[in-house]
Amino acid sequence: MLDATSRARLPARPGVGYKPQHFADILADAGPVAWLEIHAENYMGDGGRPLAQLRHLAERFPISVHGVGLSIGGEGPLDPDHLARLKHLCGWLDPASFSEHLAWSTHEGAFLNDLLPLPYTEATLARVAAHVAQVQDRIGRRMLLENPSTYLDFTESEMGEIDFLAEIARRTGCGLLLDVNNVFVSCTNRQTDPAGYIDRFPHDRVGEIHLGGHDAGRDDAGAALLIDSHGREVADPVWHLYEQTVRLGGARPTLIEWDNDVPGWATLAAEAGRAARILDPAAA
Repeated sequence: MLDATSRARLPARPGVGYKPQHFADILADAGPVAWLEIHAENYMGDGGRPLAQLRHLAERFPISVHGVGLSIGGEGPLDPDHLARLKHLCGWLDPASFSEHLAWSTHEGAFLNDLLPLPYTEATLARVAAHVAQVQDRIGRRMLLENPSTYLDFTESEMGEIDFLAEIARRTGCGLLLDVNNVFVSCTNRQTDPAGYIDRFPHDRVGEIHLGGHDAGRDDAGAALLIDSHGREVADPVWHLYEQTVRLGGARPTLIEWDNDVPGWATLAAEAGRAARILDPAAA
């Protein structure tokens, strides 16, 4: 049985992705930020300042652990050493949440340092479900699986992304992480309706929401091309989708992701404040 308990649950309030340069600012005045998220792979070492700071923050804030290196969708087996490091991290930190991406990043022993999309087939479904179940059994807690940002459709796909995610959740008992920016990026690139995607999403499975920035450009044919960059403020159309998400699914823990060209703390706190103004009425 999965152990869903931890020292704290994520509140239905805004959080931010923690960056060490903000450590002093967070302790001085976190403002509307109620929880923090870390990338698991940055905290798998044995000691030093990063772990010391994380231990200190964990005494004051619920912590969410977000993995980027498991390669849940990879064709090969999961890396047992990586799983062991993840189990150790979750063991001593006891995070309020753990999540990973629906993506693959390994091939024949090589790590590609990217989150690559998958075709939605029965074979992929069986493989991802087996990997999710293995992760949950190994770390002893329920995980959340995040919808990806994509740039094309696979001709071999046999089902839609929402049906794929819902079936993974049904088979494994995992929750879902709804990245609203990823929805906008993917639907724009694939010329589908992002509002319709949000309407159909299984909101009862959502344990966390992500909001981030994207870069806009054009492909060789002149069509709009969005890149999930996490390097700027959340765009207005994504905020509108987020309002729709909260109306449909209620208040959920919501992360502001800003991983590149990271701004000062005041800018991040302002983005969190905008999320709070949407969350608070729903929570009330």
